[in-house]
Amino acid sequence: MSDIVLTDARVLTPDGIIDGGISISDGRVAAVGADLAGGESLAGALVIPGFVDIHVHGGGGHDMSASAADMASAVRFHRGHGTTTSLVSLVTAPIDALCEQLSWAADLADAGEVAGAHLEGPFLSHVRCGAQNPDHLLEPDLAAFARMIEAARGHLRVITVAPELPGALDLIDAAVDAGVVAAVGHTDASYEQATAAFEHGATLATHLFNGMRPIHHREPGPVLASLDAGVPCETINDGIHLHPAVLREVLARGSDRLVLITDAIDATGVGDGEYVLGGQQVWVRDGAARLANGSLAGSSLTMDRAFARAVRNGVDVRQASAAASTNPARVIGVDDRGRLAPGARADLLVLADDDTVQRIMRAGEWADTAE
Repeated sequence: MSDIVLTDARVLTPDGIIDGGISISDGRVAAVGADLAGGESLAGALVIPGFVDIHVHGGGGHDMSASAADMASAVRFHRGHGTTTSLVSLVTAPIDALCEQLSWAADLADAGEVAGAHLEGPFLSHVRCGAQNPDHLLEPDLAAFARMIEAARGHLRVITVAPELPGALDLIDAAVDAGVVAAVGHTDASYEQATAAFEHGATLATHLFNGMRPIHHREPGPVLASLDAGVPCETINDGIHLHPAVLREVLARGSDRLVLITDAIDATGVGDGEYVLGGQQVWVRDGAARLANGSLAGSSLTMDRAFARAVRNGVDVRQASAAASTNPARVIGVDDRGRLAPGARADLLVLADDDTVQRIMRAGEWADTAE
C-alpha cells in the first residue's frame, strides 16, 4: 500500500478545521498539519472523516437479510455514498433465521467489510413494533440471546430492546456483560421504565421518537428519559421521520448526543415501488417507505444525504460530521474511526462546495463513489 499525501485542503480534525493537509501510510493517518508539502492538491476542499452508519438494513436493491451476497452488496452500495464503516442491522425474524443472518455478518466482519451486527429485535413492543413483523416478536429470552451471541462470533455490537417487557432488564444486564451495546427502542415504556434500562447500562436510543411512545406533559416516556440519561440518540434525518428542530433539540443537550443513521432498506437508490421487509409488504412513494397500515418502514436515505441535509438545516458542519462519524464510532467502540488524527484508520471524504461527497477513501484506498 503506497503512501499518500493530500495538501491544500481544509481538514476537519478533532480540534477543529485546519488549513493544511493529511498524510496516509499503511492505511492509517500518519500526520495532519499545515506544513505538509508535495502530494496531491485538493484545491481547498473540505476533508472530513468517513461516515459510520450503525443502523442500516439494505440498499441498492439488496435486503441484508435476504442472503450473504445481498448483505455484502448492500454494504458496498452505501460505501459509494461515503459510509466507510457499517453495522448490519437485522429486523425481527425467527431465531434460527437471525442466527443464520448473524453468521453472514460475522463473515463480513472477519473480512474487515463491516464492524459487526445490530439486532433490531426480536425483543420489542407489539404496541410500538412499527415495521417489525409482529409474528416474530418475543419476550426477552436469555437462552435465545445466548444463541444469537454465539452465532455472531463476537461481532454482535448492538441490540435494541423494549425495556418494559418482562425480563428486559435481565437481558440488558446480559448484553452489557457480553460487551454488547443495549439500546432502547420500539418501546411503549414509561419514563421510569426507560430510565431503569439506562440505569442497568443501556447506552443508546434507537431512532429517537420513531417507534417510541410520544412525549406527553404528564408522561414524558422514553424520549425524555433518553435525553435526560445523556445517551447518544439515533436520528433518521430524511425530512420524513423527524422535523429538523428535533436535531437541534438533541444537540442542545450536548454535541456528543446526536447520531445520524439511515435505517435504509433495499429500496434505497432504486426508487419508488413495492418491496418486502421482514416478510411484510412495503410501498415506497416519493421516497417514503410504509406498510399498508401507514407505519414507516425504514427509509430510502443514504448517509451523504443525511449529513448534507443536517448542514442545510442549520447544524454546524463540525457537529454534523461528528453526528455522522465520531459519535456513532464511539457508540460501538471503534476507536480508530470517526476522526482524522494520527493513528486513526484513513477513512475520509472529500466534499464539494455543496457538502456532497466528491471522493471517498477507506483504509487508505480510494473507493468508487455512487453515480
